[in-house]
Amino acid sequence: MTERRISTVRPSPGWRAVRRLLRREVRRTCRRHLGNRALRLENGDTLRWLPEEIDSFLATLEQTVADMRDVAEVQTLPNAGSRLMVELAIYTIAADAALRRHEVRVECAHSVVADVGWDLYRRLLRLSSLPSRIVSRDPGRRLRWTIRALLIFPFRPVGAPGYETRVFRDGDDLNTHFTHCPPQTFARKAFARYEDPELLEAFRQSWCRYDWPGADFIASDGKRGHYQRPHTLSAGDRVCDMCWKAQAYGQMSRPNGTSRFDERNV
Repeated sequence: MTERRISTVRPSPGWRAVRRLLRREVRRTCRRHLGNRALRLENGDTLRWLPEEIDSFLATLEQTVADMRDVAEVQTLPNAGSRLMVELAIYTIAADAALRRHEVRVECAHSVVADVGWDLYRRLLRLSSLPSRIVSRDPGRRLRWTIRALLIFPFRPVGAPGYETRVFRDGDDLNTHFTHCPPQTFARKAFARYEDPELLEAFRQSWCRYDWPGADFIASDGKRGHYQRPHTLSAGDRVCDMCWKAQAYGQMSRPNGTSRFDERNV
């Protein structure tokens, strides 16, 4: 009875407008990436999709997104930031499922989803970090100011089922220890509902790997290593203990965006 009541909650006009804008940006980004890369299929072929094939994928994506919204129960989340991030996570998981339904190989589907997601995430970071990058040349200040702004929106820690985190300084470094992440919770619910571990893996290979290059992008000092995370919720740990480093710790990152010390956690 409760499930039925939750699933019939109607989004507000403002939220429907946000969904339409997000849908437009996701579709545009998917078209750009899918139109410019070769896809590996389950039968061993490698090919580039024609516009009609991209349209067919986007139709499948729309159907999958609608189905997964019932799993996400977005309207039950406590604030707009949590709802926005879960909405993006819905598209992430749904895109991976839709690609595989069109016979794209698992590892290729994960790669496409990660690239599309990074494109969108990088644009969010560019906008969020612009004031700090204009005002200060100090990478530590850029990181601290930008992360604190993001902790107002969209990652405001209001407690589960929204974001829950402890924020503290360690010298010039800023630590954000998240113990609840609504998008990651949704990914686990989708995995359980559809009994498809690749949905959780698609989330891990995209969302859980963006903060390494994201921190370096915000710092904008031409160096790598402005982010560390010994533990992560996606690995089954109780916390994502993120540290945003004012000074790069001097390690070369691997091609997948992780350092050798962080590899097991992503």
